[in-house]
Amino acid sequence: MSNELKERMEKIREYHKKGYNCAQAIVCAYADKVDVEKETLFKIAEGFGLGMGGMSGTCGAISAAIILNGLKTSTGNMDAPNSKMQTYEIGKLISDEFLQKNGTLMCRELKGIDTKKVVRSCSGCMEDVAELIEKYL
Repeated sequence: MSNELKERMEKIREYHKKGYNCAQAIVCAYADKVDVEKETLFKIAEGFGLGMGGMSGTCGAISAAIILNGLKTSTGNMDAPNSKMQTYEIGKLISDEFLQKNGTLMCRELKGIDTKKVVRSCSGCMEDVAELIEKYL
């Protein structure tokens, strides 16, 4: 594991301990990589906590990776949106690898809300996603 990845993971843990949700902790730790202010990223990611607005849907950590992917990969060309396929491709790689490792992308299942058996902790999910961000972005 690189020193940079260790530092990112430490920032993610620090933000999460301060009360940031999983998505906020990750996007804020990578603000410099996407050249967006932390406060803006914090606001964007707020609704993605607890699996999309507290609905136990898609894991907030994965949502954060997808947000960062769009910010990093999109050309931003609104007249000719020509970067979507590349953005989708990278998003799929990230999601597929997370799914392969953890068996699900759903917060509810990862946290064992129905089964009382935790598949992967929030901290573990955030670490997995940080590794994937380093790999693909």
